[in-house]
Amino acid sequence: MKKGLVLEGGAMRGMFTAGVLDVFMENNMDFDGCTGVSAGAAFGCNIKSKQIGRVIRYNTKYCKDKRYCSFHSLLTTGDIYGADFCYNKLPFELDIFDTETFKTSPVEFFVTATDIETGKAVYHKCTDGLDEDLLWFRASASMPLVSRTVEINDLKLLDGGIADSVPIKFIESKGYDRNVVVLTQPYDFVKEPNPMLPLIKLKYRKHKGIIDAVKNRHNIYNETTAYIKDKENKGELFVIRPPESLNIKSVCHDKNELLRVYNIGRREAEKHLPALKEYLK
Repeated sequence: MKKGLVLEGGAMRGMFTAGVLDVFMENNMDFDGCTGVSAGAAFGCNIKSKQIGRVIRYNTKYCKDKRYCSFHSLLTTGDIYGADFCYNKLPFELDIFDTETFKTSPVEFFVTATDIETGKAVYHKCTDGLDEDLLWFRASASMPLVSRTVEINDLKLLDGGIADSVPIKFIESKGYDRNVVVLTQPYDFVKEPNPMLPLIKLKYRKHKGIIDAVKNRHNIYNETTAYIKDKENKGELFVIRPPESLNIKSVCHDKNELLRVYNIGRREAEKHLPALKEYLK
């Protein structure tokens, strides 16, 4: 049996995931592998470095810092979440990311990004939490229109959620057969077509792959969540999700709102902990 963990993204809905993961770590819930998308990657990596509380700590401390996340950052750097601050200054100076523990941990950690040329998902196994891995974290969380394209080797990448919002089938393809999925939308959520598609067509007019992926994203997402519900109903998958819409913006400068969503994640994880332990036995 290989125990896998799948983490949906969703910008600051990821604070829900942060709450869930802190409860997992506090209760020594171990997984053999994990795959994260967007905020699920940028926040979820802390489960491999075993840093309880790091995500809520730095988000509440720096949420009003214009270098972290602001329209000032978007105008001056091209990224609404400042790349240098988020992936250099923060992990190496301000709230140290434990790369040594990350490197020595046996947990396989994969991130998902979207190739803007093909519109397909690409997956990367992170091994040391250093320069290239951080580039992949950044690529996975780079939302279209408000982020620069991230170039890694010959790939041009954006937000992994565009092509594969919940990579359950990917983790299954890697041999993981006892899987837990953390979603950031409630059970009855249905994704609608992206209202920003005209702007995306304009900005990425030279990259048909990403346009097609955005155009079809809602269909793929809804098919994936239907697949997840079916497996959940059969007892073949364990899912933790918010009980209702989290109602938090992608850009949030209110630490009380961040704490509110984080604490919802904690409560849901604590509520499901006994059943989850039984499922993973």
